[in-house]
Amino acid sequence: MSIAELRSMSHARAGGRRRGRGSRPPAPDNRAALVFLAPFILGAAALTLGPILMSLYLSFTDFNLLQDPNWVGLDNYVRMIGDSRLHQSLLVTFLYVFIGVPLQLVVALGLAVMLDKGMRGLPFYRSAFYLPSLLGASVAIAMLWRLIFGAEGLLNAVLGLIGIESSTSWIGSPETSLSTIILLHVWMFGSPMVIFLAGLRQIPAELYEAAATDGAPAWWRFRAITLPLLTPIIFFNLVLAVINSFSAFTQAFIVSGGTGGPADSLLFYTLYLYQEGFGSFRMGYASALAWLLLIIIGVLTAVNFWLSKYWVHYDD
Repeated sequence: MSIAELRSMSHARAGGRRRGRGSRPPAPDNRAALVFLAPFILGAAALTLGPILMSLYLSFTDFNLLQDPNWVGLDNYVRMIGDSRLHQSLLVTFLYVFIGVPLQLVVALGLAVMLDKGMRGLPFYRSAFYLPSLLGASVAIAMLWRLIFGAEGLLNAVLGLIGIESSTSWIGSPETSLSTIILLHVWMFGSPMVIFLAGLRQIPAELYEAAATDGAPAWWRFRAITLPLLTPIIFFNLVLAVINSFSAFTQAFIVSGGTGGPADSLLFYTLYLYQEGFGSFRMGYASALAWLLLIIIGVLTAVNFWLSKYWVHYDD
């Protein structure tokens, strides 16, 4: 038998094996997976998707919880244009976000860098710094904040000990009330600090050793090594912090007694939405406000992702 015939037979057998291997496998049985996923799918549809679609419908209606919804079209959205309290709530919320978020991230990053250097009792300090985030913006913490920054609070008592007599209610003054809430937001730096600390542990030590060998000072190593390699973590914390800050409610509600005062200086957007929906029973308008908040958060998140390509550096 010639070599050509042997090659022809070999190719024919290989082709048969390939056809056998290429045959369609039996369809997988996904019924068990669907059974286990059914509670989540039903819960998401009934408790998440359903209310979302219902609020979208109610945003085009006049609904007061006592009567059937009355379709009004875009009236609720047109009303927002001339709503001065809505404009004030947007101003207060944007100030809270654009001042409080950067300050919180700076404090969290600074403490993470300090803890990353290593010190005695490091687990204790790490737990102590994370504790405020565990407590969160709870009712108890908000009430404690009122006691600290009230007219007869702890802050004025401390100022009196160093010879500065003050009877100012830092919570009750329109000029300083928002600053105290921003300070509370900055104080809850534990979560981003822990994430920053995890990111710092992933930076190769050889980079710092090489820079130190070349005589680079500490500030240059931080600027040229730490910050660029940490930008994905900074971006992650930034997006989460912006979203969470726009949903802030408890601290403003407790400190202001639910009014947003003094002089609407603590009228956060979510607090105004609550007042419209459950205080004035204008549930249709409150639903429209909720969708406006969703759009604002979505736009800011999209802008953050678009800008990230100019300053966030990944491994590649």
